[in-house]
Amino acid sequence: MAKVQKKGLVRIYNAGKYSMKGFKAGLENEAAIRQEMFLAVILTAVAFYLRYFSDFAYSTLELLALIAMPWITVVTELLNSGIEAVVDRIGTEFNELSGRAKDLGSAAVFVMLILTLVTWVVIIADHCI
Repeated sequence: MAKVQKKGLVRIYNAGKYSMKGFKAGLENEAAIRQEMFLAVILTAVAFYLRYFSDFAYSTLELLALIAMPWITVVTELLNSGIEAVVDRIGTEFNELSGRAKDLGSAAVFVMLILTLVTWVVIIADHCI
């Protein structure tokens, strides 16, 4: 028998509740999520400070990039942690495909970290030179 789907505001409320449950699980169980969220909060504050309280005169689009990149990294880490949780649930014995899934998720996080670093370096350097 098919699961009855909630509709309207109940569905939205439940989705929000499940999202908060996911954030809580990630923050409690994954050091990488805690570290990357901390970094995203700090970088967001620094981006606003540099834009509005310093001599850096970068554009609103550059501000958006400086803020978005660390948060997209957090999203990638959340997805990677979800992949790892599913793989770990399946079993603890070595499996090539399980290892590949975890490695690919880790590679996605690494790419986002590099893109975030490059974005920050390019925008800041552009305004320092």
